[in-house]
Amino acid sequence: MTFRARVIGATVGVAAVAVVLACLASFLTTRNAILRSVDESLLQASHSPAGHLVGDDSQVTGSYFELVLANGQTVPKSNVPIDATIRRLANGKGSQLIRSVEFGGQFYRELIVPLPKNSIVGGQSGLYTIATTSAQLFVVNITGQENELRHLVRTLLIVAAGGLALALILGLALARTALHPLEEVTNEIERVAETNDMTYRIDEGGADELGRLRRVFNRLLASVQSSQYLQRQLVLDASHELRTPLTSLRTNAQVLSRARDLSAEDLRQLTHDMVAQVDELAALVTDLGELARGERSEGEPVVLRLDECVDECVDTARTHARIKDITIDTEVDASMVLARRDRLVRAISNLLTNAVKFTPAGGRIRVTSEDGRITVADSGPGIAESDRPHVFDRFWRSASARALPGSGLGLSIVAQVVAELQGTVEVDQDPELGGARFVVTLPTVSQP
Repeated sequence: MTFRARVIGATVGVAAVAVVLACLASFLTTRNAILRSVDESLLQASHSPAGHLVGDDSQVTGSYFELVLANGQTVPKSNVPIDATIRRLANGKGSQLIRSVEFGGQFYRELIVPLPKNSIVGGQSGLYTIATTSAQLFVVNITGQENELRHLVRTLLIVAAGGLALALILGLALARTALHPLEEVTNEIERVAETNDMTYRIDEGGADELGRLRRVFNRLLASVQSSQYLQRQLVLDASHELRTPLTSLRTNAQVLSRARDLSAEDLRQLTHDMVAQVDELAALVTDLGELARGERSEGEPVVLRLDECVDECVDTARTHARIKDITIDTEVDASMVLARRDRLVRAISNLLTNAVKFTPAGGRIRVTSEDGRITVADSGPGIAESDRPHVFDRFWRSASARALPGSGLGLSIVAQVVAELQGTVEVDQDPELGGARFVVTLPTVSQP
């Protein structure tokens, strides 16, 4: 079923319920008013002096009453059926009752008033005492009223049918009018899907629901456009970065083809360079794989001890720092974060690797961690203030770092992981050591 059909169906359904309820309320109100008027006339007749007279001339226009004895005999005799209900009240079993009955092709309203033993009733010849229980039966013909009610039912059915037909017509018109803006938005979205033009933006319109849909779709287009740009830029940057080690490998391979002309020292150096270049390529491919995951990594995050992750990364970094006689001081307090362990460890390791790389021999690195906050500071040359906005860009490397090994992706991965964990990362100059200071702040969680 289409959305248009559902809108029309809902409109007609609501209108049908409203019309049916209105007709039912009108019928019940009219019927109750008519029966209430008849019942009041019966009750009034039962309380009037004439209501206690029984005789052949007691019948009045459209109504009459009679006395029903305990044995079912009526005074005066009539063709009114005496059923079990009347007999039960005439025998003193039950209280006053008003009901509708049908006999002889006519409709009547009956009031049955039970009388106790030794009740005195009047007749044309005087007063009489009834030794047994009995009942007075007041009857009024309501055939005319019933016919009017049936006519009212037919009228209401016609009105209901007309109302439903009108609701259907209005539903079609309203659906066409209400869904026209939605059709326009759909056509514009289909145009984007067909042309794949992510620079296209639809008119945002007003502040209603359709305006919100247009604004959300424009934000989606902007996000997709940005993602496409970043993907293209990543491919371009990766191809550029891969070109240098591949060119160097190709050159070394060509030189290696003349190995007979080279000395043992030259061969050793050439082999060492080629292994280093292959390692650089492997590291670059690994970093590209990390970045290709996007803003969200695979797998569910778990609650981790941040201090344990920091200690693990520091132990690994110390093995590389010993080569340059670098001292790594730590001050780590326990805190809990929600993250994937491999991603968090990778980000911390990248910060430490960057610090070891730029710290001179015999220098110092200080690592602190508390309440979801990680600080990595070094005694290296630091980062110029003009370069700090670009530190976390992909493949960006400062002029002083271009001669050093690396892909320029380590800090980009740090920024990506921190953003995935809904944290922040900042860089400035450490006032004590004088080098760069990276500060990562992650949201903490309570102990599970």
